[in-house]
Amino acid sequence: MTERVVLKLGGSVITDKSGECVIDHARLRDIAEELAAHPETALVLVHGAGSCGHPEARRYRINDGLTGDNVPGVYETHTAVSSLNAAVVDALRDAGVEAIGIHPLDLGLAEDGRLVSFETRHIAEMTDHGIVPVLHGDVVMDRLRGSCIVSGDQLVTRLAAALASRRVGLATDVTGVLQNGVVVPRIDRSTVESLDVGGSGNTDVTGGMQGKIAELLALADAGIDSHIFHVSKIGRFLDGTGHGGTTITAKE
Repeated sequence: MTERVVLKLGGSVITDKSGECVIDHARLRDIAEELAAHPETALVLVHGAGSCGHPEARRYRINDGLTGDNVPGVYETHTAVSSLNAAVVDALRDAGVEAIGIHPLDLGLAEDGRLVSFETRHIAEMTDHGIVPVLHGDVVMDRLRGSCIVSGDQLVTRLAAALASRRVGLATDVTGVLQNGVVVPRIDRSTVESLDVGGSGNTDVTGGMQGKIAELLALADAGIDSHIFHVSKIGRFLDGTGHGGTTITAKE
């Protein structure tokens, strides 16, 4: 069976997070062309919400749960992230990639902010036939809160485990996890406590870099390494060559 690769595009990579749903179409075209140059890769793509979804989720207090007056926020948030998903899929298809958008709201159920049910069998079938599923951070229904936001990072860990992927990458707008401006080449549970990486400086309801590391350490506990690198290194990651970023791994 062809190895499946899970790749996430950070929301700040494909949108301007200081605005509201400002999509970087030029960057999307560049990424799409890079992915099209690797047709041999059985790829599952995930992207963050960036400025398409985070402002709505914050405005409607989606992560606080549904209280009645904020129910319209489920629609508003999902519509915003879906518009970005459509732009990503369009860019990929224009570059010749057989991409299809997949919405977590349709597939997932959470409990207190964590997915407890998420269908992936059809995603595996898609990759077996050369289709690239494109998922995204989204609002989902939550058995305790009514609703919550499921980040792209949580989706990455869920998909990698379900699809038995051994190659997981997060393409970001920085060169890796930075400590005092220097890339930290390796992070495990014995070293993470000494890091001070901060969160996102823009509107982000999913935890920024700290949230990424927490999700990826859980993946490392399951025996799956992951890599955080600059978006310009996507080709090197797919080729299996050095990306100059950070590897999140289990403690030796």
